[in-house]
This record gives sequence, structure tokens and C-alpha cells, in this order.
Amino acid sequence: MIVRIDDESHVPPYRQLVDQLLAQVAGGRLPVGQRLPPVRQLAADLGLANGTVARAYRNLEEAGLLKTEGRRGTFVAQQTRPMTEDERSDYLRRKTAELVHAAVAVGASKTDVKSAVKAALAESVFLST
Repeated sequence: MIVRIDDESHVPPYRQLVDQLLAQVAGGRLPVGQRLPPVRQLAADLGLANGTVARAYRNLEEAGLLKTEGRRGTFVAQQTRPMTEDERSDYLRRKTAELVHAAVAVGASKTDVKSAVKAALAESVFLST
């Protein structure tokens, strides 16, 4: 599991964590039954407060994507499901807004952003199949 928190992002850290875990579960990179790091360990690894990681885990557990089994830990739930169209659209809107916000912060133009997106799409392995 690879998770990165962008301290410069306007998106709260717990939301960044939720989004990344959701994408990894939905994309199959975190398979059903996979044990996640304990809250304290992941918080320390990411430089976050324990409550931030606990909130992200709780949100994903409420959505049915994770399950906590007491001292055994937190696992990717059996009842995982693909993202709905609405969830996928919402996720893409948030990520695109983050990209645009970052581009504006460094003075990029609309043309720069479009070129960067086109280049990323051209380089993407999953979209070429």
C-alpha cells in the first residue's frame, strides 16, 4: 500500500487518505482480506495525527469498504464493490480540481494543463488497453 499526503493540497489529509485507499480498493491494488497498517503506525509513517487516520478508516468502514476486527486489525472488507458512476465522477472531479488548483498555484495556463493531461493520458498504461 502506497499512500502520499500532499501538505500543500487544499484537500484535508483525511480526505486524501480516504480517496487514495478507495482508489486502491476499487482498483484491486488492495485485495479483499488485505490487512491495513494499524492507525498509529500509518499516522506515524505519514506524519499525521492518529485521529486523522482513524477518521479515514471510519469513513471507509461506514461505506462498507473496510472492516475492523478488534485487536486483529483493519481489513479490506469482503463486500467490496466497484465504484458507481456517481462515485467515479465525484472522485474525478475532486482530483481534477486538485490538479487545476496546483497548476494555478504555479502559474500554469489552460494550455499547459491541457498539454499535461494529454501527455499523462498518452503515457498511461491502463487507458491504452
